[in-house]
Amino acid sequence: MKKREPISHIMTKSVVTVNENDGLRKVVEKLKKHNIRHIPIVRSKEVVGIISRTDINRLTFGALFEGQEGADEAILDMLTIAQVMTSKPKTISSDTNIKDSAEIFVKEEFHALPVVDNGELKGIVTTTDILRYFLEQYD
Repeated sequence: MKKREPISHIMTKSVVTVNENDGLRKVVEKLKKHNIRHIPIVRSKEVVGIISRTDINRLTFGALFEGQEGADEAILDMLTIAQVMTSKPKTISSDTNIKDSAEIFVKEEFHALPVVDNGELKGIVTTTDILRYFLEQYD
């Protein structure tokens, strides 16, 4: 197994984001369009929050992602991103090694970490990325 490999080797570098002033509908649109589960909320290039598909599902009882026609989406217009996002999410730098990143996921209850260098979003890594990496070690 490779030792001390940096997270930059497995992180997603082209991160889909939304601006803190966008609406929740835009978050849902991007989650669906890009088939992703986490979306960092940015102010310029600074990460100020993160929203997951699970966060949205809690608001809408899962109706938005289950293909139910006529689901009540009024909640998306009533709340702001700031009210729903996890503010000041834990982040890691691109030189954090994969093992240390995995240990963070084991200890915490979230499944995505924005990768930030010098205050600027550079990527995102998820528990799926980590699992995929560890599975590759068995090939």
